[in-house]
This record gives sequence, C-alpha cells and structure tokens, in this order.
Amino acid sequence: MKIALITDAWRPQINGVVTTLQKTCEQLRAFGHAVETFTPDQFHNWPCPGYPEIRLALGCGRKLRKRLRQFRPDAVHIATEGPLGLAARRYCRDHGLPYTTSFHTRFAEYVNLRLGIPLSWGYAFLRWFHSASERVMCATPALIEELQTHGFKNPVLWSRGVDVELFRLRSECILDDEKPIFLYAGRVAIEKNLEAFLSIDLPGTKFIVGDGPQREELERKYPQVRFVGYKFGDELAQHIAAADVFVFPSLTDTFGLVLLEAMSCGVPVAAFPVRGPLDVILSDKVGCLDEDLRKAALAALNLKAEDCREYALQYAWQNCVRQFEAHLAPIDNKAEPRPVAWWRRYS
Repeated sequence: MKIALITDAWRPQINGVVTTLQKTCEQLRAFGHAVETFTPDQFHNWPCPGYPEIRLALGCGRKLRKRLRQFRPDAVHIATEGPLGLAARRYCRDHGLPYTTSFHTRFAEYVNLRLGIPLSWGYAFLRWFHSASERVMCATPALIEELQTHGFKNPVLWSRGVDVELFRLRSECILDDEKPIFLYAGRVAIEKNLEAFLSIDLPGTKFIVGDGPQREELERKYPQVRFVGYKFGDELAQHIAAADVFVFPSLTDTFGLVLLEAMSCGVPVAAFPVRGPLDVILSDKVGCLDEDLRKAALAALNLKAEDCREYALQYAWQNCVRQFEAHLAPIDNKAEPRPVAWWRRYS
C-alpha cells in the first residue's frame, strides 16, 4: 500500500508526536508499505513566533497538491491541524478522497494558555478539522470519550509503543550529582507546567532534559536545577535511566510517550492524576499519581525498577502500528476522482 502521511510536527521538533510518527513510518515500511511523508522541511517554511523549532509551511497548497497527484496514494493520513494538514484536508475534500486524521495535541488548551483564545473556539476549529475524516485516531480510550463529549463523531483507538531495546535498565550511571535524582525530559514550555515540579522542595538534584521557549526564564528562576538541553538516542536513554524518579508535571498531554520510555528504563513516574498519566500508569507498582506532586515524587522512590521494566515490555511498536494500519481508509485509485460540490469542501 502507498501511504501518504502529512504532518506539521517533524524534526527539528523533539516530542512524543514526532517520535510516534517516525516510528510508525519505520514500522510501516518494515511491513512492506511505501510511505511518503509530507513535512515542513520539504516546503518553504517559517519559524512559529515564540516557538522557533516549530516550522510553519505557509502557502504549501500548490506544491502539496502536485506531490499528492504524483504519488497517487492508496491511503492518506493527516496527523496534525497545521498549514500542511489544512492543505491536505482541502485536497482530499476537493477530490472526494477518504482520509484519516489523528488527535495528538490539546491544541485548544495550548492556544488558550498562550493566547487566551477561548476553549470553545479551539474545539470548534478541531471539530471542523476532523469532521470529514473517516476515523480520528486517539491514544487512549479516555481521550476517545473526552472527544466524544466535545462532539467528535468518529474517534478510534491508536495506542503507543516504546523502543525497549534503546530504553532499558543500565548498570552504569552517567549522572554523579547528589542523589536522589528527579528528572523531567521533554519540551520546556508553559503548557508542560514545569514550575509545579521546579518549585517543590525535594532532596537530591533536579534535572531538566530538553529545551524550549521557557528555558531561559526557568534557568534564571531556578539556578539550582540542572538544565542540560536536548539529548538524543542512546544519550537520552542514559540520562533517563540515571534518574531515580521521572517527574511529569504536565496537565494537558494526551498520552505522554516519555512515561513509557522512563518505565522501560526502570524509572518510576510521579505525576498528577490527570488524563495522560492516568491512561499510562495503570499500576501503583510503576508510578505515583497525586494532587500533591511532592508527595508523589517521594513515594515513587520506593518503587522497583524491575516492576517498571516489566510493565513497559507490554507495549510494542509493532502492535501500535498494526492498529494504525487497520484504521486507514483505502482509496480506490481505479475509480475516477469525484469532485465535491464547492460548498461541501469547506464543511
């Protein structure tokens, strides 16, 4: 099958969405599919104001349409609601092509935090964007239920996986700072609620692995915290494995792939009892969820690395990608394209 995957989230961004999409493409190709990615780096793009690592492929429509016509995909998946996603949606609507979408990011909450745009406006846009999709792929059953309360008609489950060979128990520790080590890895941005972690009194050392628009501000405010920037591949896995507790203060993540990566390294999780952590931490042997994040972090110190590792082994990218594959909406390329009435293209 020839699969077109369109996403505004791609390198140089480092996050769970990009990791999921990259792993999905790799596994689909291993299954024998031809996957063509349509990403911002392939088009004229500009940095997102206030968040330069996010690239916006504004005005991408003409080139995107040409490439899609040349590729003639058997299935189209639109992963994000940005400029590329909008252009791909328009192309499929214009030509009457079925397609699928996925819900990775709480866009409505993020623009509300950053710009003050009402949540109702954000969800109205998201409902419209996903309304003509054959299926909206979501990471957890709870997220499916939540989207249904917001008026989404067709959400389905597309779970997540972890690279258990890269993220593993390690005998060596690359961090020689005062123990215990409480560590966060991910974007350093307001939506990650990092001050809830950085402001609490904990023994040992706090580490922030990652970067983002809030890093300079937080480094000035919390000079005792170790900010080490982004780490990749084995170096990232070594940093996570060196922690005693992985602290995840976010209140808005739809899943939190990094939670699986931490547990695969044998590191227990401390987080708030909100969607994301509640959907990933299904055993009190691998993480502590509490409205008091300090209490959760200290309690997590008593959990066993072996239990965390065993729990993470239940997740595999092969299973995740088989779900994705089954949800795709095949295109009948033998049939003549059927134009859609102009007024329905915008619905």
